[in-house]
Amino acid sequence: MTERHATPDGLLILPRLRVQNANAISSPHTWGFPAPTAILGFVHALERRLAGRYHPRFGGVGIVCHHFEAQTFKPNRRQHRVFTQSRNPVYLKRDAAKFIAEGTPAAIVEEGRTHLEVTLLIAVHGDFDEDLEREDFALAAFDTAQGMRLAGGSLLPPGPRTPKAEWVGWPAAQREQHAVFRRLRRRLLPGFALVHRPDLLGERLAKLQAEQTDSSVLDALLDLTRLNHSPVLPEAAGDAPPPDKVNWQIERRPGWLVPLPIGYAGISELHAPGSVANSRDATTPFRFVESLLSLGQWIGPHRLNSLEQLLWYHGCDPQAGLYRCINRYAELLPAGDDTASASPDSDLQGA
Repeated sequence: MTERHATPDGLLILPRLRVQNANAISSPHTWGFPAPTAILGFVHALERRLAGRYHPRFGGVGIVCHHFEAQTFKPNRRQHRVFTQSRNPVYLKRDAAKFIAEGTPAAIVEEGRTHLEVTLLIAVHGDFDEDLEREDFALAAFDTAQGMRLAGGSLLPPGPRTPKAEWVGWPAAQREQHAVFRRLRRRLLPGFALVHRPDLLGERLAKLQAEQTDSSVLDALLDLTRLNHSPVLPEAAGDAPPPDKVNWQIERRPGWLVPLPIGYAGISELHAPGSVANSRDATTPFRFVESLLSLGQWIGPHRLNSLEQLLWYHGCDPQAGLYRCINRYAELLPAGDDTASASPDSDLQGA
């Protein structure tokens, strides 16, 4: 995929992709919407499949979710939820005694799954000569994507009202870019765009360390994403003694914040190709890694100011052992916004 920050020649819009049974467990600590690594991997695989005919060069990817349905249930009407599991192959109840007698019952496949509907906006570098060729490229990309898997899930055929894939030319002038993006973001509603918020994580870490010096990034991440109840003393009237009871208030969050796996961090040196047994690729250097967690936010697309705030990119730093997805929303916030600048030390490494 192409270097980030480069102005694309156009946008490939894959609208309303309906995904069935996508992987809902993206890290050892989180579950929910698939991680940006899965989305970027899907787009990279799509680029390679289209390379033989169109030679596209894909850049960043915008992620907008329109529907999310986790495959969970509440056992015995309890408050907590568990994933719906299955036995493969499935057998009828009357055949259970037979399987038990033979000692070979079907195993339960422990996995978390979800159904979702997403729109992907892919920055493309490399223009086409005619409008017909651009339309043919968009339709070919959509048809190719229908035969692929997204985050381990299967793509369902588009519905009768699903919009067609579209190529949107991206102008070079900044004024025209704002006009095109304003029209585009309205078409993404109703839905929510996924962006990266390391600035809020750094703010909360500084606040916790001011109260308790040994607070860690994990403490800040948990404090932002959980439901916090704080005691508040009612005001005493006149010289009356303070009341015995307190009021409990729920702390308001600065948005719809979620823990977000954004990539991987190396925990070993970079091994030579083929030196590690049973590695997937014998021609690529190998390194043991663990999940890299940070803070994400779901916001309405109408609140975005530019295309760069929406796009996610691949980021690779072999010297530091970081392989992560990068989004510049926090860096490109307007000057009057009450947020801190993004901190490179705000991401949490852990398995």
